[in-house]
Amino acid sequence: MRVSCATVVIAAALAGCGGNAPPPQSSADESFQSRLQQQLLDAKPGSVIEIPAGRYTLNRGLSLRTNGVTIRGAGMDKSVLSFKGQVVGPEGLLVNASDFTIENLALEDSKGDALKINEGDNITIRGVRVEWTDGPKTTNGAYGLYPVKTRNVLIEDSVVIGASDAGIYVGQSKNIVVRRNRAERNVAGIEIENSIDADVYENTATENTGGILVFNMPNLSQAGRNSRVFKNKVHDNNTGNFAAKGAAVASVPAGSGVIVNSNDRVEIFDNDIADHHTANVIVSSYFSTNYYNKTGVDPAYNPYPKGIFIYDNRFKGGGDAPDGMDLKLLKSAVYGINGHFPDVVWDGYVDTKSLVDGLPPATDRICVQNGDVGVLNADGPGGYKNPSTDTRPYQCALSKLPPVTLAGKA
Repeated sequence: MRVSCATVVIAAALAGCGGNAPPPQSSADESFQSRLQQQLLDAKPGSVIEIPAGRYTLNRGLSLRTNGVTIRGAGMDKSVLSFKGQVVGPEGLLVNASDFTIENLALEDSKGDALKINEGDNITIRGVRVEWTDGPKTTNGAYGLYPVKTRNVLIEDSVVIGASDAGIYVGQSKNIVVRRNRAERNVAGIEIENSIDADVYENTATENTGGILVFNMPNLSQAGRNSRVFKNKVHDNNTGNFAAKGAAVASVPAGSGVIVNSNDRVEIFDNDIADHHTANVIVSSYFSTNYYNKTGVDPAYNPYPKGIFIYDNRFKGGGDAPDGMDLKLLKSAVYGINGHFPDVVWDGYVDTKSLVDGLPPATDRICVQNGDVGVLNADGPGGYKNPSTDTRPYQCALSKLPPVTLAGKA
């Protein structure tokens, strides 16, 4: 049975008052918005909703609740839905449906998240551009492409610019491929959070605060594990952090390439990672975040990164101007004023109850097989007082994860 979305047609453009009034809709935009809302309302499984070439200004969010629908434009720079004047709705497009495809169009300047897909199976996002056109600002929407609690997800050949949290974010989901996308000038370029079985490859992440993040947050519906980050170009992610105060990514240091936080079984390999002012790779725990709270956390939550395998990457530059006074002082104390952090920085938090002869179990270790790449144990538990540059604890290897296979997708 089809469940329709609840949408209401705006009868007239809102003129508004004062200097911050949204731009008025033209009669052509009003007519387009009315037709598009009706198409979403009337959609049936198998429906294809075409967005013709052109720029269309919408003043309220859209929603879809019908399975098996495709929304297709003429190209990410040809079919543009602009929400610059949005006055109603927290998202640009909210989808609560399975077997959904959106491709070849742009969503610009939504009031909140640009495209949120909630609790669906078999999701394809292809050739979609999301952009906040005034550049990085805290008032931009938090998420660009935002599938959450989904399964069998493909995000490819898309571009996201300017999100105040994560450009491409997949959360609490299973069976994920994120490939050949470009994320720039977001706080987090690409983020995989509390998700299981994710392949992130052949993407470019640049000019974000942090390039690619694999996080595991407390008190969510599932714990994250089994992510592979490979064949990506991650460089120059040095944009100052512009996340809203209190957001999880507000603790991401500017100048971070790839960050693993509290996640398990993560492989980082065959990437080009370069020129990050803090560090090219950061491995950290829940205890190093701004959302660390000693109370109210599910006792089953694992706060430590376990089973992290870093190998065969190509690193260049970076580590010369870390973000934050604690990291600046640590860098100077260990490497000198003109020195720099090594390519891999670990905060040093470890589950001491699991240690055997001073090391975690073999499957839980942080292993680095990357030539002569240095590793810094920052000694977060000791307040950075006894950092170590000894690389011997990381001279190990882990069994490799299998590729992610998406049902019914090439």
